[in-house]
Amino acid sequence: MKKAGILSMQRIYNYGSFLQAYALKKMMEECGAEVEFVDYHPGECILPSKETTGMKRKIQKGLEILRMKGRLRDKIQFVKYKKNYARKNYPVLGLKETYNYAPKLDLLVIGSDEVFNCIQDNSNVGFAPELFGAGHQANRLISYAASFGNTTLESLKKYQVADQVAQWLRAFDALSVRDENSRKIVQELIGKDPVCHLDPVLAYDYPAKLPETKAKIPHDPYMILYGYSGRFNKEEAGEIRKYAKRKGLKILCIGGIQRCGDKFIDCSPFEIFEYFKHAESVVTDTFHGTIFSVVTQKKFATFVRKNGYGNSEKLTDLLKRLGLERQIVTDTKKLGKILNLTVAYEPVMEKIKRERQRTYSYLKEMTGHGAEE
Repeated sequence: MKKAGILSMQRIYNYGSFLQAYALKKMMEECGAEVEFVDYHPGECILPSKETTGMKRKIQKGLEILRMKGRLRDKIQFVKYKKNYARKNYPVLGLKETYNYAPKLDLLVIGSDEVFNCIQDNSNVGFAPELFGAGHQANRLISYAASFGNTTLESLKKYQVADQVAQWLRAFDALSVRDENSRKIVQELIGKDPVCHLDPVLAYDYPAKLPETKAKIPHDPYMILYGYSGRFNKEEAGEIRKYAKRKGLKILCIGGIQRCGDKFIDCSPFEIFEYFKHAESVVTDTFHGTIFSVVTQKKFATFVRKNGYGNSEKLTDLLKRLGLERQIVTDTKKLGKILNLTVAYEPVMEKIKRERQRTYSYLKEMTGHGAEE
């Protein structure tokens, strides 16, 4: 059995990061590998970061939450959720307090998530060479559904790191990305077309392969508002509230607190799918919030952010790839109209089924347990 490592964002306090890491680990194990997670050292931020690190960062984040619009009880619940996240979820992935840097492996897989998103101001990531495979001790180095996020070719050139990134990319034995922006960057930098694969949360058979959960689903009808705390502005929150009132729905906030929410839900990553499954509809502005909506086949609307630490490149690409561009909110006033659309999920699920087969073919080939794709 080959010893494989996954170098990803598995320690980020985020449901999407957890579920993509868990899914990739499970798929690789199904392909015959013995899998462990590998850690990286955050690098210096290329973009100026206002964030601090360590305890100062925690205090800073806590104060930001208290200043946000929203119910006080939700703010307290959210702080508890963040405080307990690692203790509850790290053991499920097999993560330990001691970090696992550059272990000796047969295979190192970098991805999924925004592992190549190096032009940013997140001090938890920064410009980290290990996320591009620097210093690894594996016999083979590959990526799976890696994303540059909102890092573009233009920004790599602007900050004069394009040549360095190209050098790292050339050292990969195989490259797999999950969006068109990432594909173009790789193609332009090293002249090779990487394989495009789905994010593991789509590629893995969620929710069919979920462990048993005990989610406390409300009896009253509800909709889900899924996004980072405070990301929905006053106008957006107003339209969401109007829609919920018109439909007689409670607004459950997952992932963060919002000014228009009725209740913040602190649940396990696996319980996410139960909450989505029983929701009347979903509003989100995140990549994985969109994927959770698709996997559970819900009516949903997605806000695509273009400014700051946005998600325009990867999220627009995902919805186009699945044929779901109609679910993008381009005019906040039309939110209700989008949420009332009947989503034709049959062709979407057929595409996902085909892409899952491609994923397993790739992983089996890379772990030495399958024929060439």
